[in-house]
Amino acid sequence: MLLLLFGLLFLLLSISVPIGIALGAATALTIALTTNLNLLFVAQNAFAALDSFPLMAIPFFVLAGNLMMYGGISRRLLDVADTLVGHLTGGLGAVTTLACMFFAAISGSGPATVSAIGSFMIPSMKEKKYDGGYAAAITAAAGSIGVIIPPSIPFVIFGVVTGASVGNLFLAGILPGILIGVCLMLANYYIARKHGFKGKSEKSTAKEVGVAFKDAFWALMVPVVILGGIYAGIFTPTEAAVVGVVYALFVGRFIYKELGFKEIYGAFRDTMLLNGATTFMLGLSASFAYLLTMKQVPVIVATNILSFSSNPIVILLLINLMLLVVGCFIDNISSMVILAPILLPIMLKIGVDPVHFGVFMTVNLAIGFVTPPYGANLFIASAVAREPMDAIIKYVWPLIFAMIFSLALITYLPWISLAIPKLLGVM
Repeated sequence: MLLLLFGLLFLLLSISVPIGIALGAATALTIALTTNLNLLFVAQNAFAALDSFPLMAIPFFVLAGNLMMYGGISRRLLDVADTLVGHLTGGLGAVTTLACMFFAAISGSGPATVSAIGSFMIPSMKEKKYDGGYAAAITAAAGSIGVIIPPSIPFVIFGVVTGASVGNLFLAGILPGILIGVCLMLANYYIARKHGFKGKSEKSTAKEVGVAFKDAFWALMVPVVILGGIYAGIFTPTEAAVVGVVYALFVGRFIYKELGFKEIYGAFRDTMLLNGATTFMLGLSASFAYLLTMKQVPVIVATNILSFSSNPIVILLLINLMLLVVGCFIDNISSMVILAPILLPIMLKIGVDPVHFGVFMTVNLAIGFVTPPYGANLFIASAVAREPMDAIIKYVWPLIFAMIFSLALITYLPWISLAIPKLLGVM
């Protein structure tokens, strides 16, 4: 049954069937050919999985990010980043990375971060004689931070499928997201020196920094409002997402005055398109995962991995390698729904905290955003930059190595993830 299930899945993916349809079709065909279950099983479990209050956070966080992009908030975040690091060697690459870190604290989505920041930064880098392939590569890599620094859509999904606290996951993602950003900036500096990509001729004055921060004040307050409200106990992560939408509408419409009805329509349209695909995929992923659970696949996988080695270091290495490979072929949402319930028992067996596991699993799958052939961020950056994929891939490998180095630190040094939740006394 398992050979048929996974064989059908990879066959459908190999002929470019959309992931949601592939998951649903593989599940339905396997049930029809190998069990006596009614095919309504697929639809019933899909709808049951989507009947979740925390999952409502996803469309609202996406909408908030889109409203902020259309309403001028992302541009002001770029101005702040430019005054802070724009003068460094490879300054525009560093600005892009820092701006993606800021925007990650708003959107919760990797592709949304690439689209929002790339639409401004890629043309600017090309204008300053940066290679177009590199401009797209650094934007795609830095955009991956969008799913690590809170709020994070994969953290919401991990919390739903495993029962881990979404609030604790949000806190745990802060330091890992900053670490990845710093490693990408170091890799950017190395590449910029090698290829002669320059920064601004002069360092920004204190006055210029102050003006940029003043103009971006309302933009910089977004993560304070969203995350502060969650940890102060004022609202849940789902309610925080709605607050983010209202805040973005108010700031974009009445303070920055860049959010007209045309822009609001564009934000809602983009959100509906993304949420339609995501919801379809999430529901059918849940049916697929439930069938695996019925056939005790998590128990079988855990037993086999633990029989291979009882050393936690080896087990974590094997799981990281597996997740990196999976991320090359399957999007992070589907991977999270399918694999988190399978791998969590193994993590508990070797003493890994579920929150720590959620963080390094998300980092693993975030690297998949920039690894071919799936590489969703690469495709978005390629479209924005109008650069062929091969021109981007030749620059992206050093950035991937920087992210893998960050992953190793996050995996084997749990305090990087758990320090803030423990400091605040929530764990």
